Amino acid sequence: MIVFPNAKINIGLYVVEKRNDGFHNIESVFYPVPELYDVLEIVKNEKGEGAEFTFSGIAIPGEQHDNLCVRAYQLLKNDFSISAVKIHLHKVIPIGAGLGGGSSDAAFTLKALNSLFELKLSKEQLVDYAKQLGSDCAFFIANQPVYAYNKGDDFKNIELDLSSYEIKIIYPEIHIETAEAYAGVKPKITTSHLIDIIKQPVEKWKNQIKNDFEESIFLNHPEIQQLKQKMYDEGAVYASMTGSGSAVYGFYKKTLQIPQ
Repeated sequence: MIVFPNAKINIGLYVVEKRNDGFHNIESVFYPVPELYDVLEIVKNEKGEGAEFTFSGIAIPGEQHDNLCVRAYQLLKNDFSISAVKIHLHKVIPIGAGLGGGSSDAAFTLKALNSLFELKLSKEQLVDYAKQLGSDCAFFIANQPVYAYNKGDDFKNIELDLSSYEIKIIYPEIHIETAEAYAGVKPKITTSHLIDIIKQPVEKWKNQIKNDFEESIFLNHPEIQQLKQKMYDEGAVYASMTGSGSAVYGFYKKTLQIPQ
């Protein structure tokens, strides 16, 4: 079975408060980007044990057993008598870029295993499993635009269609560690109402929607700020760093192509 875990972007990202469990509550809009995706293949391995994991493309750091795809398999293995599998991930979505690639891989692994072994898990059950793997993972189960709050794994569905815009994403080859990102942010209750602002035309977002991580990340990595400004100079109607960085995206109004 082959599936294509896609990236996401954050439109607005506010760090609201630090929780007693050490995590942070946030407010953001998650928007899927189907044009940017990894390739994930999972097949049964009747002669093996557990999950055999291999990868190609972008190098994936860490031990095999710590990979989110393997952890997703083990999570289901604990509750169901599923056989061993071979998992191969061709990595395209940059790592440490704020694009949710690892979370997407994990969620798509859950969905693929659900189909491969005919587990008949509901969307709600898959979301419960995904939440155990990471805050962003649950988003990729339904993979639709949402307003995200609390740890970023509670959602409200929203109507948001950006098909009239070209989304340009640039990764500046800078890996931002989560610890670095949060070290530069002071949580505060936001006075803006993202869920209402997002309903306004994209052209009005520039001065109303912000990413709390930008201030400190831009100080440490001014080239990321320059990249955002370059997008505005090139005609983007809205540009932002996504997540805790370092990828930057811009929305460009599509021009009407008139047939010759």
